[in-house]
Amino acid sequence: MTIRRAQNKDIPEVHELLAQVDMVHHMGRPDIFKIGNKYNDDELMELIKDDNRPIFVAVDENDKTLGYAFCIFKQFENDNVLTDIKTLYIDDLCVFENLRGQHIGRALYEYTKDFAKKSDCYNLTLNVWSCNESAQRFYESVGMKPQKVGMETIL
Repeated sequence: MTIRRAQNKDIPEVHELLAQVDMVHHMGRPDIFKIGNKYNDDELMELIKDDNRPIFVAVDENDKTLGYAFCIFKQFENDNVLTDIKTLYIDDLCVFENLRGQHIGRALYEYTKDFAKKSDCYNLTLNVWSCNESAQRFYESVGMKPQKVGMETIL
């Protein structure tokens, strides 16, 4: 397995993975998440070129996509409250459902964490929905800890 920056040729498999993530969110919170495409092809092509929003893919020996990590650099310079730390935020991390348990997700996470360190980031962050307990367990297993908790009252 190799991990590299996403390329336009990865878009069809990235769409398949995005659909799996979408379904997990829709099944967990159909009141919030509808079934649909998070990005179209043109949007993905733009993201793939954006160095501020790197997308990494894990690929097999035939260069077939196994999983991905969508990331975003965040920094609040000269903010009145927040320090100027540079953060790499994982917007999305997914491995094909039939390949889970083979440590592909862990490898993507570790690669992303190493990339954040090399990019002089202070931390690596992400959000996980409470309805996605398996993702929460995975992130805890790689050493992540809650930073903040979002709460709601449905009216």
